[in-house]
Amino acid sequence: MSDARRLEPGELTAEEILSELTEGRRLLVSVDMFGGSHEISLRYDGETYYCDTPTRLHKHDDPDEMRACIERMGYGR
Repeated sequence: MSDARRLEPGELTAEEILSELTEGRRLLVSVDMFGGSHEISLRYDGETYYCDTPTRLHKHDDPDEMRACIERMGYGR
């Protein structure tokens, strides 16, 4: 896996985020929640997409599920 790329919410589209993930890059998205700034880790292991938040690890089996999560959570523009 390559180095992680840090980005701000809305910096990339959901499709660009999915492309980065399927190429093996881990993405760290800085978000404001719980009164502070936190990093959300997005990654793909070749079978499962992961969205690791301060409160929960979301797992998605296909790109459509991950795209919906990215859009719902506001990580992509």
